[in-house]
Amino acid sequence: MPTFAAVSRLSKTVFLAPRSCVARAYSSKAPHPGYAFAFDIDGVLIKGSRTIPEARKALRLLNGDNAAKRQVPFILLTNGGGVTEAAKAEQISQMLDVEILPDQVVLSHTPMQSLVPKYKDKRVLVVGGKDRSCYEVAKGYGFNDVVIPDDIHQWDPTVWPFRASERNSAVDIKGDMQFNAVLMFHDSRDWGRDLQIVMDVLYADQGRVGTQKQDCSVQDTPLYFSNNDIIWSTDFPVPRIGQGAFKKALESLYSTLTGHNLQSTSFGKPHAAMYAYAERVLSNLRGFESSSKRPRVYAVGDNPAADIRGANDYGWNSILVRTGVFRESGNSKEFPANKVCDHVEEAVEWVIRKEEEGNVGA
Repeated sequence: MPTFAAVSRLSKTVFLAPRSCVARAYSSKAPHPGYAFAFDIDGVLIKGSRTIPEARKALRLLNGDNAAKRQVPFILLTNGGGVTEAAKAEQISQMLDVEILPDQVVLSHTPMQSLVPKYKDKRVLVVGGKDRSCYEVAKGYGFNDVVIPDDIHQWDPTVWPFRASERNSAVDIKGDMQFNAVLMFHDSRDWGRDLQIVMDVLYADQGRVGTQKQDCSVQDTPLYFSNNDIIWSTDFPVPRIGQGAFKKALESLYSTLTGHNLQSTSFGKPHAAMYAYAERVLSNLRGFESSSKRPRVYAVGDNPAADIRGANDYGWNSILVRTGVFRESGNSKEFPANKVCDHVEEAVEWVIRKEEEGNVGA
């Protein structure tokens, strides 16, 4: 089946230190290996509401159910999000029947905690996610003045006159609706309304909704995206468009209305900041914390433009599986992986076998 063009355009990235990590007890069996895994979630371990059949066996292999009786550290590194790291860890643990700790989960918006010192007490518009989920995530990260599009719609229903606001706002908005930044945490659930509201903020004078700039040559309000994925894998037989597609639509609108290019900063894969953060999370897992050497990391993903491109650029070992976005025979032509496997269990078995045989460079 032909694949979609999974375009991912690099923009500015940020570097940050990771949150503190809870060490996982990997030392109960054979000595700790010098390698680790970073798994994408959607299209590798699960597909929408369904577990990919080989995923359970793959993670059990890493937890010591292998010939060497060796436990291998792993993290989940995903451009998904919209919930807390703890909620995602619980969800995947239940689906795969394998214990996964919150500090083994790096979501696309996890590194956006680096923005808290800059915007801690400033008003930010947080976009995406189901209901108020991303509002709660942002508040948990330490952003104190968070507003979501639902709040603006209720504040003034004429902002989006095509339907009434469906939910009561939990935010008591007083005075002007003025923003210091827009943070796109997850996929929009209402593209039309959210595109309108984000444009209202970006097109406004000093981020004050209801005003309009006279000079658009300078963008007043910073804009941040948690990822640039154009497509992603879910229950539907062909990929769905994601946050990166929303970004493309917003860029086109902004350019058309202002005559200038939209400026933004992106997190998530394939950006180096995401991998630097993930590597520091891995380094805090038991067995790596005292090592001066970088662990050999095998990144398993289904999206060549995000998972494979990012891993290759960062110097990790990339493994492409055919259970999600990528389904072609052979390798990706645009972003070829170091190894292509039919599914995640095959990938894990291949790595363990070559590592135990000492074929590190193979």
